[in-house]
Amino acid sequence: MARTLLHRYWDIPEGTECHRKAYASTSISGAVGLITSAYSVALNPPSSFLEGVARTGRYTFTAAAIGAVFGITSCVSAQVREKPNDPLNYFIGGCAGGLTLGARTHSYGIGAAACAYMGMMAALVKMGQLEGWKVFAEPKV
Repeated sequence: MARTLLHRYWDIPEGTECHRKAYASTSISGAVGLITSAYSVALNPPSSFLEGVARTGRYTFTAAAIGAVFGITSCVSAQVREKPNDPLNYFIGGCAGGLTLGARTHSYGIGAAACAYMGMMAALVKMGQLEGWKVFAEPKV
């Protein structure tokens, strides 16, 4: 499933069809948020059913919002700058996602740190994709 979601995102050309790119990044990050909330509820059981639902929604919707902001910002940045395969677009998108996390937590410090870290991570992922970096070695059969 994760591979299908990632292919849906990477198959859309950079700087085009921003609505599809935002939808794909929202679904990827929403799935990550749902998995994170499942671990949170399983490892730290809530005292009531409603608390569990609230925690699940908080993690899932926060992650989905970060993904949506990342997808739309990186795509619009590619269109405005007219440089579709530039890692700076991904840095800008990651930084915007980090600022969204800071707004959600009501913390300037978390927003600034998340902006830097998420922007750097997104730019490194794009550089790796452009240069063909391998994270996991192919199995030798």
